[in-house]
Amino acid sequence: MNFDGFESPQTKRFQRKVTVLSAGGTFLDGFDLTVIAVALPMIANEWDVSAGEKSLITSSAIIGSFIGAAVLGNLTDRFGRKAMYVIDLLAFVVFAALTAFSQDVWQLIIFRFLLGIGIGADYPISATIVSEFASKKGRGKLSTSLGAMWFVGAVAAYLVGLVVLPLGDYAWRALLLVGAVFALIVFIFRVQLPESPRWLLAHGRTEDAKNVVEKVTGVRPTDAELTESDQPKPGESAKLFVGVQRRRTLFVCGFWFCYATAYYGISMYTPTILEPFTNGSHVSVIIGSGVVALLGLAGSIIGMNLVDNWGRRPLIITSFAGLTVALIVLASVIGPSFGFLVVLFSIAVLFANSGGGILNFVYPTELFPTSLRATGSGLATSVSRIGSILGVLAFPNLVAAWGNNAALWVFAAVGAAGLLICLFMAPETKNRSLEEINFEEPAHA
Repeated sequence: MNFDGFESPQTKRFQRKVTVLSAGGTFLDGFDLTVIAVALPMIANEWDVSAGEKSLITSSAIIGSFIGAAVLGNLTDRFGRKAMYVIDLLAFVVFAALTAFSQDVWQLIIFRFLLGIGIGADYPISATIVSEFASKKGRGKLSTSLGAMWFVGAVAAYLVGLVVLPLGDYAWRALLLVGAVFALIVFIFRVQLPESPRWLLAHGRTEDAKNVVEKVTGVRPTDAELTESDQPKPGESAKLFVGVQRRRTLFVCGFWFCYATAYYGISMYTPTILEPFTNGSHVSVIIGSGVVALLGLAGSIIGMNLVDNWGRRPLIITSFAGLTVALIVLASVIGPSFGFLVVLFSIAVLFANSGGGILNFVYPTELFPTSLRATGSGLATSVSRIGSILGVLAFPNLVAAWGNNAALWVFAAVGAAGLLICLFMAPETKNRSLEEINFEEPAHA
């Protein structure tokens, strides 16, 4: 079924509500994953943190998100969107609070890992529930707004970092605690949302699906308007690698892996990279890194407003092309200035986030059928987390062994690989219902 025939003001209000509450989750994802980059220099000043421990502090939440996406995406297809949609926010509230009260490095690492499980789960859950309530004409903008809110969360992490600086040794704890407060607010409102009617239909609960549609639209649908022709049973992840789904799975996992490797490898260490150029000024580090994050947000907003008009395919190709060129220029310049680094990093993330950073909330939910939507999105998210982990763990080691420029050449090569994947595999899905996409091969041009 789809909501294309129910585009009343009431329906659109509900779609906006679902999107805002889902975007609240991705805001928290962006805040909680970025906040550690802001807090790390403060934590290192308070505790005797080794280089290896820094890598674990930075990557622990990402490692947790790999597990959360891989496991809980599948459970979302089995047990329902709403149940997992609410439960994963509990992890945000509890473990974000616990990180703020960590007494040593290993407590911080463990609590960040557990927080990451909730972060990873929220990607496929939020993106799935938005796409299943959306109409085809506005689905791209609604789904990409989730990606845009990730970068709002990243910018907020830097702004909150500036606000709490006067707290001295308690600044990083206050910074981490803010994430728990944000999560509690989103959790309270998420509890009120209904189950996805597409999921209910896939599980044979036709009357429940009709009740939800009537509540959302004000109109009780007929049986003909509730057709749902998914063949795979919920949770049959092997179906992701059969027939047309194989190409779609490889494409989504491939481009997201390349984006995550390059983006996280650079963005999680932006403050660390800029610090030597600021004469030890924490304020300059946070402002410079915040500018980069802000341009990343601008890129996501640009992409969000182009996705339904220009299309998914040209947007993602342009995104990877711009990212790759910016990284090549960064890698080619020896002895750059602080301003040069901020400008080029900003250009890199602007292009990256205008396509790869927001279409990871669109393509996975469009290219997989209802019974596999959260499972497929969860798989793609978990593969992307492998890229994130590699980027986060590899970058400091590459810098130590070969220097900044050689490390950036590696990430430029990753960006180029993403560009090739998109050139040869990216489909065009704009203005098509999920039913049309799921049972027909979308055009590649």
